[in-house]
This record gives sequence, C-alpha cells and structure tokens, in this order.
Amino acid sequence: MRTDTAMDDTREARLIETFVTLTDSLVADYDVVDVLQTLVDRAVELFDAAAGAIHLADRDDVLQVVASTSERSEFIGLLQLNAGEGPCIAAVTTGRLVTAESAEELQEHWPRFAEASKERGYAGVHAIPMRLRDTTVGSLNLFRETEGALNGADARAAQALADVATISLLQQRTIENATLATEQLQRALDSRVAIEQAKGYLARAAGVDMDTAFGMIRQYARTRQRRLGDVAAAVAREEVPLDEVTAAGSPGVDGA
Repeated sequence: MRTDTAMDDTREARLIETFVTLTDSLVADYDVVDVLQTLVDRAVELFDAAAGAIHLADRDDVLQVVASTSERSEFIGLLQLNAGEGPCIAAVTTGRLVTAESAEELQEHWPRFAEASKERGYAGVHAIPMRLRDTTVGSLNLFRETEGALNGADARAAQALADVATISLLQQRTIENATLATEQLQRALDSRVAIEQAKGYLARAAGVDMDTAFGMIRQYARTRQRRLGDVAAAVAREEVPLDEVTAAGSPGVDGA
C-alpha cells in the first residue's frame, strides 16, 4: 500500500498524461464512452486497483454500468449489485468519497455486496463521486485485492480525474440547452447497450472471450476515428467485415 508521499516520476507523468487526455474532451468533439473507458483504465493503473468501473444515472435515476475494466459476466453482475446496494450508490447519494477499507467494513454496511466481493477476491472498494457542484451523475469505483484506504494524495487525484470527466460530460458546447446534460448521459448509456450486443456477437463469431471482443471493437473504432457506439452498432448489425474487426485487435496493432 502506498504511503501519503509524493508520487514517483513515472506515475506522476502518467497522471499528468491522463489529465491531458481528459481535458482534451473539453475543447474537441469526443467519444463519451471512450473518455470514460480511458478514465477507468487509467484510474485502476494509477491507484493500485485490481478492477474498476463507472456507473452513470439514466433518465430514471437508475445507476447503470457504462465502462469497466472487465467484460466478464461475474464482474458485471457484481457491478449491478453495487448499483443497488453498495459503495457506488452511497457515493452518488452523498456526493462524497465512500471507501470500504476492509472486508469487515463492507460486511457491516452492505452484506450481500460484501459476500459477492469476497467471492471475487476483492477486500476493499472505493467509490469516487462524479460530480459538478451540487450535481452527482455517477461514480468511479475501484476494487482492490488488499485492504486499506486511499491515501490523501491518491484520494484527491482520483476525485480530480472524476471531476474533469464529469465536466466533459455536462458541458454545453454551443447554445444553452436544459436537456443537453441528460442527452449526453443517455447517449453514453445507449452506446453501452450497442457495445453489449456487438461484443456478444463478435465473441461468438470469432471464438474469443468478451474482454477480447471488446478490445477488438474499441481498437477498430480508434484506428478509423469513429465513435465506439457507432462502430458497435454496425458490428451488431453485421455491417462491418468480421476479419477487419478481428485484425484490429491482433498483436502488433497499437492500442490506447
């Protein structure tokens, strides 16, 4: 576990790079889902987590998974449980960092979620609210295999990353439009539905697991500078040649 000291040079550079990547979305057209996927991927790396995910509230204020570091069904099931009773919903409700430092603390507050986390090898969970002033739209959730709190520096850095991503979600680009924020969030959630369909189709058609299928789709979208949701919808409709998508995820193709 890290102590509350300055970050090493390599990690600090990676953190700065992540901020640059996220802030780019404030000034240029961007893919909402890919920005959120980048946030969760980098947060897991930076803050010693074993896995991570982002939940956003839909039009009915129901929390939905919009990005995660694993597409495996058992992890997605844990995330769905977290959206009903767990640190995630507590972070969204309070607008504050919710940290469960141990399996015992998880058990005390959320017994069903604690048991499911234990079965998957997670000993601690940290939920960072995605907020802008008094509005909380979701949470960034980090799952750790070791017990302990996020130290002060890590907690502040994780919150700052989540805040930048939230601003990029809620910004109004051209004219004042009261429904823009909701539309942006719903577009991300709708894209996730298309992604689920596409990765299931590709996994079956190419004989790969769900994580590999998702990686292929994401890399294909990036190499062609297309939105992830648009590519996923095209894959699900079988409008994209299967060999092109699988080739995009082959070894030797540059990733994110």
